[in-house]
Amino acid sequence: MRKLLIFIPMLATLGAAGCSTFGEGLKSLGGVTTVIPNALDRTELVYKPDIQQGNVVSQEQVNELQPGMTKRQVRFLLGTPMLTDVFHADRWDYAYTLGRGSTPSEQRRVTVYFEQDRLVRIAGDMRPQPESEREPPKQEVVVSVPDWVPPKRTLWDKALDLVGLSDD
Repeated sequence: MRKLLIFIPMLATLGAAGCSTFGEGLKSLGGVTTVIPNALDRTELVYKPDIQQGNVVSQEQVNELQPGMTKRQVRFLLGTPMLTDVFHADRWDYAYTLGRGSTPSEQRRVTVYFEQDRLVRIAGDMRPQPESEREPPKQEVVVSVPDWVPPKRTLWDKALDLVGLSDD
């Protein structure tokens, strides 16, 4: 076992150093440094959580955008932008990535442009939909809940409470 533990780092060093005879064979496998991670990515034994990164911007939020809105109004609707550039202060980028483990499966991007602190243009994967294609807004449902009335205490409950053995 000890010899195996010494042999593996030596093998990885030779493959990473680019030994002409040994390294070429390993490069066809993707290199020693990527063999183990690639094998673990393909197996179901390793837990791969869903990872969300960036700003979650829905189509309803983009539909609310109107030309002429101030930066403050856009920030209220979409949230703080993911990317703001010092050299392009009139451009805000909202990026979103969803993936399982280290592999992204969904990527979205929305970019808003301003001139003189007013929204002039929207670019990216999502655009405001025409009024005819928009879903109607969901109606609020009001539910009335009756006040809580404590249950009546029986004589047995009162006796247990007097002794100090009640459930409370």
